[in-house]
Amino acid sequence: MKQITVENLAQIFSLKILAGEKHLHKPISQSRVHRPGLEFVGHFEFFPTERIQVLGRKEVTYLHKLSHEERKMRIGNIVHYHPPCFIVTAEEEGLTYLKHHCTEEEIPLLITKKPEATSEFIANLEAYLANVLAPELSIHGVCVNVSGIGILLRGKSGVGKSETAHTLIGRGHRLVADDVVVLKKISPQTILGTHDEKTKEFLALRSIGLLNVVRLYGQKAFQEETRISLDITLTKWEKDDLNNELDHDTQYSEYMGVKIPSIEIQLQPGRDVAGLIEAAVHNWILKKQGYSAAEEFIQRLEEEYKK
Repeated sequence: MKQITVENLAQIFSLKILAGEKHLHKPISQSRVHRPGLEFVGHFEFFPTERIQVLGRKEVTYLHKLSHEERKMRIGNIVHYHPPCFIVTAEEEGLTYLKHHCTEEEIPLLITKKPEATSEFIANLEAYLANVLAPELSIHGVCVNVSGIGILLRGKSGVGKSETAHTLIGRGHRLVADDVVVLKKISPQTILGTHDEKTKEFLALRSIGLLNVVRLYGQKAFQEETRISLDITLTKWEKDDLNNELDHDTQYSEYMGVKIPSIEIQLQPGRDVAGLIEAAVHNWILKKQGYSAAEEFIQRLEEEYKK
C-alpha cells in the first residue's frame, strides 16, 4: 500500500493551501471522507476523526450565519479532534475564522481553486483514495485486458505467458502488466490488476528481448489497470488429462479474500492459445448474462429424446 499525505492530495487535486503549510506531511489513512453536520450541533459520538473533513457550500453558509462566539465554539469543538485536514469546495471569502482555528491547531486547510459541486469532488477524491490506499499483493504473471475483461495469465516461467500476451495485443487487446502484476483490493468483491511502474508498458519476449508496446503498437496496446475477472493458468500439455465434460463446476482462485473464476489451458505446439483465451472470455460474458451452451445442448438432447 502506498503512503499518501495531505501534500500529495494538494498536488494531485490542485488544491490551494490556506493554513497549516508546515503540517502537510500528515498521513491519510482512510479512503472515505466526511462532511461534518451533526458535529456542528454538538453530536460527536460517531465522529470519524481520522477522515478528511470536507466543507461544501452548505456547511460554509451555515457557519457564516452563526454569531462570532457560537461559530468559535462550533468549529473549536471539531478542530479539537485534529482530523488530518479540512478541504473547502465553496468560496474562500469569509473563511478567516476557519484559517485561524486551523493555524492554532496545526491542521492543514485547503480549498479547491474554484468552487465546485461537493458531491462530485468527494466522489473523485474517494475513488482516488480507494485506489491508492487499497491492500496490495504482487504476483508473478501477466495481466491483459481482452474485450474489456481483465485477465490474469499465470504459469511456470517459460510456459509462454508473455508470448501469448503479445499475440493478444496483435489482435487488438491490451497489455496491463508483464512479469510482476500488482493486485489491489478496492472492495470486498473487486480486485484491480496493474503494473509496478518499473515495468510499465514493457513486455519481455524470449529470444527477442524487451519491447515497449506503446512505442511499437501505439497507446491502444496498453492499459493502466483493469478489474480482474478471470484467472487463467497456462500449463504444459498432459496426454489423457483433458476435461472433455460438457460443463463443469466453476473453479476459483482467491486473492486477499476475493474469489476469481479460474480455468486451465494446456499448451501444445500449433494450439491457438490466444484464440482459446478469447473464447473463454466471451463464454464468461455469456455466463454472466445467464446463458450456458452446455445447458442449451442438454435441452436439445432432451427435446430430441421426447420425440
